[in-house]
Amino acid sequence: MSKKRRVFDIDFEDAVPTAAPSTASTPETTENRRGPMAAAISENADALTQRQAAEAAIRAENDALAHEHVRLKRAGLITDLIPLSEILTEKLIRDRVTGRDEDIDELKASIRDIGLSNPIRVEKLLDGYELIQGFRRLTAYKELFAETGDPAFAKIPASINASGEDIQQLYRRMVDENLVRRGVSFGEMAQLAIAYRTEDPQVESYDQAVETLFASSGRQRRSYLKSFVRLMLLIGDDLAHPEALPRALGLNLLKRIETDPAQCEKLREALSVQSGRDAEEELALLHGFMAAKVTKTPKSDVRKTAKTTFKVSRPEGMAKCTAADGRIDLQLDRDFSGLERDKLEKAVQAFFDTLDQ
Repeated sequence: MSKKRRVFDIDFEDAVPTAAPSTASTPETTENRRGPMAAAISENADALTQRQAAEAAIRAENDALAHEHVRLKRAGLITDLIPLSEILTEKLIRDRVTGRDEDIDELKASIRDIGLSNPIRVEKLLDGYELIQGFRRLTAYKELFAETGDPAFAKIPASINASGEDIQQLYRRMVDENLVRRGVSFGEMAQLAIAYRTEDPQVESYDQAVETLFASSGRQRRSYLKSFVRLMLLIGDDLAHPEALPRALGLNLLKRIETDPAQCEKLREALSVQSGRDAEEELALLHGFMAAKVTKTPKSDVRKTAKTTFKVSRPEGMAKCTAADGRIDLQLDRDFSGLERDKLEKAVQAFFDTLDQ
């Protein structure tokens, strides 16, 4: 049985005649040729490229920030709140004597009222920080925290230096800051110069220590300091209050005990006997020592011999030597004042040792 064929009539109203197909071939684009998978892979590659570019930009920005942080740290411009318990004061010898500073109460009152306007300076260590500048400010914070228990005083604002800074620079920073502070005596500064020479193997003499640490001071001030260094080396261990020793008294003491070594021993004995003295009592003792007349040992009636004069040829020229009873003079066109005291002492000692042979 045959099936009937269904016929549907389709009515295209207002149909527009189609144009005849062009005989010219139209090239297909890549987008028209590739499939969905290729398009997805292309989009993923574009996103990956953009992500890598963004990550590179972030890394470059982080590197720039890290370099800037290192620069600021080396310049001591990084500031943070440092716990008091993490700050050590062992690396540098302070130019202040031990004992409580009488002016610390004024500093504490100022910190209570307006806060700390000038941060301390520390150096980063593996397990804490080492104080470079601000011993009095740190002391004030410690006392305030002990007295009040206020957490605001448990941490102190501090500029953080990069670790490993040269010891000379650390001392110079401390000294230059304290030179503008009132009340630092010649005795304290002399003790600091002595300690600095002990700690820095590159410093060959006490005079060099003074010239290095106090380069910002005037020439006359450095000359006084060199004299006080010699005084501290002679009697510093016996002084209980070197911070109270006036400049004029210290220079006069040095002149007397260097002129007569026996007077040095006499002064040290007097200082050791009177223990537990305050600053005023020590000054009274020193003034009394200077007021006492020095009894000169009478010369024996040994017949004086005639003077002996001769000359010695030196690279600087002819050195004239005049020897007499109780004295010997050397004259040479050379500035002996520029020589280090230790070197002169060794030369003179060798001279006498040779005479005794």
